[in-house]
Amino acid sequence: MNKKVNTVLFVLGATLFNIIVAVLSFIVLIFLFSRFIAPHISEAAQSSSFSLIFLAAIASSFFIYRIVLKSLIEKIDVEKYFDPIFVRKNKKPVSHETIE
Repeated sequence: MNKKVNTVLFVLGATLFNIIVAVLSFIVLIFLFSRFIAPHISEAAQSSSFSLIFLAAIASSFFIYRIVLKSLIEKIDVEKYFDPIFVRKNKKPVSHETIE
């Protein structure tokens, strides 16, 4: 496989992983909420808590995704296996000289 195919497969796999983590986080948070918190609060508070649980699931999946992605990037040489998704049309040569 070439770099472009690797990049597309990685993006698709990472997206699928993020969705799965979000759904699992939502299920775990709903379970914990219904088991420990819901019996002690009113019906109105329970119904408004659903949106907070949804946002917490999205936030937790984001943080888990970042941790997994960071550890994966440390293990894999990204430039060797993947092409950049966005490429500049006007490439300027990068100078590594220090500016004084």
